[in-house]
Amino acid sequence: MMFLMLLGCDVEAPADPAATTEVLFTVPAGATARGLGDDLVDAGLLGAEWKWEWFLRMGTDGSCIKAGRHRVKASMDAPTLLAALCGPPVPKDEPFTIPEGWRARDIDAALAAKGWIKAGAYLESTRDVSAYTAVFPLPTNGTLEGYLYPETYRVEPDGFDPKALVQRQLDTFAARFWDVRQKAQGEAGARPLHDIVTMASLLEREEPTPTNRPLVAGILWRRIDAGWNLGVDATSRYTLDDWNDRKSFLKQLRDPADPWNTRLRPGLPPTPIGNPGVGALEAASSPTTSEFWYYLHDSTQTLHPSRTVAEHEGYRKKYDVY
Repeated sequence: MMFLMLLGCDVEAPADPAATTEVLFTVPAGATARGLGDDLVDAGLLGAEWKWEWFLRMGTDGSCIKAGRHRVKASMDAPTLLAALCGPPVPKDEPFTIPEGWRARDIDAALAAKGWIKAGAYLESTRDVSAYTAVFPLPTNGTLEGYLYPETYRVEPDGFDPKALVQRQLDTFAARFWDVRQKAQGEAGARPLHDIVTMASLLEREEPTPTNRPLVAGILWRRIDAGWNLGVDATSRYTLDDWNDRKSFLKQLRDPADPWNTRLRPGLPPTPIGNPGVGALEAASSPTTSEFWYYLHDSTQTLHPSRTVAEHEGYRKKYDVY
């Protein structure tokens, strides 16, 4: 009876010749090619299990299949499908999200918490600047802080290579910001890239509302150009093990020897204080010019810019911000 069913039937024909969608099909460990028939039907990759059975009986060696995930389509005929299942499986990758503003040490801690690295391995990789290539000028201060673009990356936990992630972050920085900036304005008349990256890292911490960042950037650049101290308290948190350690933070604010203390020292801090996203980078690169010199945030994180010390102190009193 089965022989009669085969008459006029192409057992190698694809389940859906017009299919274009790629799917991931998992071959369980220890599975045989013949034992996959029902699973292939359930996945829509076969029209009938018996066709797969007869295809394999016609002298086809299915012992080559490999356990793991494979990219396949319902438009594959039986020989092509088998070849795909015998090919290298798709790596077991996982998403790893780096929030905007995280420091290199925060990324290191998150990777270590997952068990993908030994604590400190990623951080050490960010200090080996000469090990990486980039289309933009890399910093010369011994750290890639600020250029480690925050994004969700798919990574392979097995044999995780922190340097490979760092290179991907640099490449993403180029794609998301540098390439676009170069096309828009080039380098003519622009502030140095490292200054822009450093300013952007401050904006990530200083201004929670993205639409306000160009205005805050303009105020901070105005202070820089006038030779004022920036007075951005977030910079004094940069070297803390715990960003929210208030006791240590208050101690840092009173330390004139701390290079990141922008209350007591002029100019930008020596390094970015985190890794900014494209919104903050664009704001630092294209600030809004205004008449304001000061700003503060009330308890609802609403921004209040001011023109004079008296106006600024009035806002402090009104919103109880000290």
